[in-house]
Amino acid sequence: MTFLIGPEAASAFYKASDKELGQDEVYGFMKAVFGEGVVYDSDPKKRNLQMQRTANALKSGRLRTYVEKITEETEVFLKGWGEEGEVDICEALSDLIILTASRCLHGDDVRQELFAEVSKLYNDLDQGITPISVFFPNLPIPSHWKRDAARMEMVKLFSKVIRKRREEGREEAEGRTDILQVFMDIEYKDGSKITDDEVTGLLIALLFAGQHTSSITSSWTALYLAKNKELQERVYREQRAVRGGEQGGMKTLDFDDVGKMDLLFNCLRETLRMHPPLIMLMRKCRQDLVVQSEEKKTYTVPKGSVVAVSPSVQQRLPHLFPNPDAFDPDRFAPPREEHKPLFAYAPFGGGLHACLGQQFAFVQLKTVLSLVLSKYELTLATPDGEVPPPNYHAMVVGPTAPCTVTYKRRK
Repeated sequence: MTFLIGPEAASAFYKASDKELGQDEVYGFMKAVFGEGVVYDSDPKKRNLQMQRTANALKSGRLRTYVEKITEETEVFLKGWGEEGEVDICEALSDLIILTASRCLHGDDVRQELFAEVSKLYNDLDQGITPISVFFPNLPIPSHWKRDAARMEMVKLFSKVIRKRREEGREEAEGRTDILQVFMDIEYKDGSKITDDEVTGLLIALLFAGQHTSSITSSWTALYLAKNKELQERVYREQRAVRGGEQGGMKTLDFDDVGKMDLLFNCLRETLRMHPPLIMLMRKCRQDLVVQSEEKKTYTVPKGSVVAVSPSVQQRLPHLFPNPDAFDPDRFAPPREEHKPLFAYAPFGGGLHACLGQQFAFVQLKTVLSLVLSKYELTLATPDGEVPPPNYHAMVVGPTAPCTVTYKRRK
């Protein structure tokens, strides 16, 4: 395995085509979760169409409709908090993120009628991917048995929803903005239609990609703001400036408001710099890969090697990000803009396979945190009074439990 560290070396990774570097060979273990004919198990033409439709479904036109849905879910969720209390913010935000994701991705009918079942099945799928799964994805162990059973049940569940929707007719379908409907309408260039199994696989893949990333990123951000009261108050003042309403209240969030939250956006970007959920990205060399280092030396990574980049290492290089272990959102604001050098900052990857859902993720995260921070003042209450360290034993790296904060409703 060859690691490429630094923007110059990493550019060879991000700029490479599928002919040069392949994903299937290193991420094939996810076929057990996503299913046949989906993402890493699909042929290039099918995959390109699947990714194209996913990208279109996550563009600003649809994102406008998602802010209202995310706001509704968050408002209902926060009613359970009351005036003040204590909570494990990682657990709370994980629960909230999957609620909002289900509403936007699966649709109102699934969220209202089947969420409990979907959530349980998703948890079984999630627990079925462990470090040993990377090497032996079909090893006969209990976590894999539960994973496989959960996927079969997920297909049955969504097949019923799909069948019911198709019986409703075209007019009803055109009024839906969720991504389930987008996937249902996929037709391949050879004239074949997408199967229920493939639709389910794409939904699972999208939920996997978004749930961990968003819940972990929102948790880290809340923890850093809970510790740094001065920064938290700056974020709150921004919220009042953006959402100020009559008689000192706050008006209902809309998509345009979310786009004006520059400081909150920079807090999220700083979180992703310090704690990208995926600590490394891998590819298999399908042919020799020529790499040039910062010192202008040329190296050849031979065909058959695994090549990797590590955002968590690269984004803490001190010559790119001074004082890299400090949580400093202002590093993204003018005139500093430390993230500007190409591929210096790449928490969502880059090039051909940059994350398609990053726009949706930022809209979701800004909406959720805007509502939480507008309503409550957070105070860090971990046992040692510090932000927890990363849990590098997890497949997707988040804070080590407990992630305790106290909250008090703002006047």
